Amino acid sequence: MTFSVWSLYIKCIGGEWMESTEREFFRTIREAIFSNPFGERRIALDRMAAGMTKGASVEELLARLVEKVGGMVAGVESRPSQPLSSEEVELLNYGKLFHTFHLFCDDYDAHIQEQVKKGDECIPITFGRDILSRLDEQGFGAEDSKRYLALFFQMRRAFYFIRMIAGESKCVMDLRRALWNNVFTGDILLYDRYLQGRMEDFSTMILGETGTGKGMAAGAIGRSGFIPYNARKNRFTESFAKAFISINLSQYPDQLIESELFGHKKGAFTGAVEAHLGVFSRCSPCGAIFLDEIGDVEVPIQIKLLQVLQARFFSPVGSHRREKFQGRVIAATNKDLNKLREEGAFRDDFYYRLCSDLIEIPPLRTRIGQNPEELRVLLGVVLQRIVGGHAGELVDPIHEQIVLQQPENYGWPGNIRELEQCVRRMLLSKKYDWKQTGVDNSNELVRAVNEGRYTASQLLSRYCRLLYEQNGTYEGVARIMDLDRRTVKKYVQSAEEL
Repeated sequence: MTFSVWSLYIKCIGGEWMESTEREFFRTIREAIFSNPFGERRIALDRMAAGMTKGASVEELLARLVEKVGGMVAGVESRPSQPLSSEEVELLNYGKLFHTFHLFCDDYDAHIQEQVKKGDECIPITFGRDILSRLDEQGFGAEDSKRYLALFFQMRRAFYFIRMIAGESKCVMDLRRALWNNVFTGDILLYDRYLQGRMEDFSTMILGETGTGKGMAAGAIGRSGFIPYNARKNRFTESFAKAFISINLSQYPDQLIESELFGHKKGAFTGAVEAHLGVFSRCSPCGAIFLDEIGDVEVPIQIKLLQVLQARFFSPVGSHRREKFQGRVIAATNKDLNKLREEGAFRDDFYYRLCSDLIEIPPLRTRIGQNPEELRVLLGVVLQRIVGGHAGELVDPIHEQIVLQQPENYGWPGNIRELEQCVRRMLLSKKYDWKQTGVDNSNELVRAVNEGRYTASQLLSRYCRLLYEQNGTYEGVARIMDLDRRTVKKYVQSAEEL
């Protein structure tokens, strides 16, 4: 990270005046800053730095850690004529940034909530100048301070929206980590140095069954881009709510999709009585476009989208004017893209251009299979959304009704969307029309083994398929089976033919 001229001057003085325990403490803080906040390593680092056991809550842990970091920074800075080494200056600055960021987390959260309400209207950041003043007092230059303020906001926004994906099953925790990495890469220092403001070339494909929450995952990514801070106006240059644009491609007939994507000029076709801006025209350099149901798009549109992703230019229908696209593209589908590619319905070059990152959303049955309490957690979220506020007293009776009434090993074919309808039916009539479309694959596998119906290859395929249904990702199965991801995928797909 870049620091002020004052800090560079101090670096030249030399010496090591931090105590060894202080250096190790700040090294831990530095590693924590670079770690994924949804990863186990980050929690371990926070506990190590705070000196607290696993019994402490996350809130207690963080409060203790912020207090300790602030105290350590003040202690080092209070020493007279402190000649710090180059590493010590860097470590101390990471401590200052960590402390300042966490002091304003509640303010950032309140700002995010207010901005969500205001929508496209970009609101002032009431505490922005307080952060800049604090960073200035700590020796950071004006330009660095503005960048850190914006980076703090981006990090807190990403954490805020990713955390909204409720659940504690392993596959959901893996999903949250994957979403954070999609925004900041696996190393936020790498992101800060090289990729901040250059993520538009990293397109993302989100896969998952219908109703699993692909749109929510896309929104977490699309609302978490870096947005610069305008010090003169004391606000960010754009509302993150406006920066994310979503379009469901399956709802438009083929002849209108191109217009919705790229826009059209007046008179471009019959019915074009006025000019229209498509989503690519409306997307800002800080923004992202979510192309939902990309698997439904015909090949001619795929070719045009591929050209935009490669050249970053497009032309509205009926116009020769070239417009530049600077945003990021996120796509999603519930269809089997491998099958579509084999059939020639989805181009390989388009697929590979969209897949800088591939994120799979786990089905509800996998989430509940890994953690039965996931159902109770999700019921709390769904009920709060339905009644418009806290509804904790409704969770237990609804949960009891579902557990008592649902068929054994119910597969939840409609996933979260079906769960929402189930809750509404339970509130209205205390019953739900269960439609079991799946089978208990674990019992079927045992029966097949006992009856000697499978070859070794078929048995491996079915076992991989069972693990995939439980874990939700090919990567998870690969770790369990100690196999390559592509091998696992081959076995899972071959199991569907048995």
